Amino acid sequence: MKLIDGKLISEQIKKEIATEVAQLIDNAPRGPHLAAIIVGSDPASMTYVAAKERACKSVGITSSVYNLAEQTTEKELMQLIDFLNEDSEVDGFIVQLPLPTHLDEQKVINAIKPEKDVDGFHPINLGKMVLGIDTMVSATPNGILELLSRYKIETAGKHCVVIGRSNIVGTPVSILLSRKGYPGNATVTLCHSQTPKLADYTLAADILIVAIGKPEFVDESMVKPGAVIIDVGIHRIDDSAKSSGYRLVGDVDFNSVSKKASYISPVPGGVGPMTIAALLMNTLKAYKKTQIN
Repeated sequence: MKLIDGKLISEQIKKEIATEVAQLIDNAPRGPHLAAIIVGSDPASMTYVAAKERACKSVGITSSVYNLAEQTTEKELMQLIDFLNEDSEVDGFIVQLPLPTHLDEQKVINAIKPEKDVDGFHPINLGKMVLGIDTMVSATPNGILELLSRYKIETAGKHCVVIGRSNIVGTPVSILLSRKGYPGNATVTLCHSQTPKLADYTLAADILIVAIGKPEFVDESMVKPGAVIIDVGIHRIDDSAKSSGYRLVGDVDFNSVSKKASYISPVPGGVGPMTIAALLMNTLKAYKKTQIN
């Protein structure tokens, strides 16, 4: 079994970005700028945005964070989005999800200019991705493809099973892996929580990508020997043996599945760091387009 080390690969990517940013800003009036909007104080969201800020700083990308109160109205949020859409100093921005329940997430996503949508969630960007047109690809799927590519894992002709059909991870990654090119040319089966006899599909998978949102859902009985396992989930599980009182686990039972897998991504340290690395990649892409235009 080989570990798919997302932390290691993300550091490689950040070094590459830092080198490119340093070269670009020598001949430009400013460097890349990524902004984030966070509404409320969800702990997971706060942690992610803080990690994004640190990552930006490490590669020379300017980072701005707009912290809005939980009770922020839709009108107030839309006004800020409009401001960032028109700010020529900001190359891309994200609205951190989930949003408080009184805010319409899809309406908010739709309000972001596609060219500044570095999360890759806007319908135009998703549509372009489906058609194979160059665009902003959702950060987590993009990060997964980078992992497969940098570990030189063969995808052509392989049976890839994706568990989870969200527009953020499952659906986009299933489309990307079925397209021509590398990583791609896989035969992809998209499963979800309502798929009957799910293990019949997972046992046939050469590559299994799990994004179902259930802690340690996939165990060794659901995986064939030699499979490649990408675990997208992350959950806090109570654990009195830990000083923190909890431990982090994924959607895969790592201890049992790792004994059968040829490659497996851990939690933490697998897909998570790659999501932030891919966000930086999209920011740099957006910046270069503004400098060209």
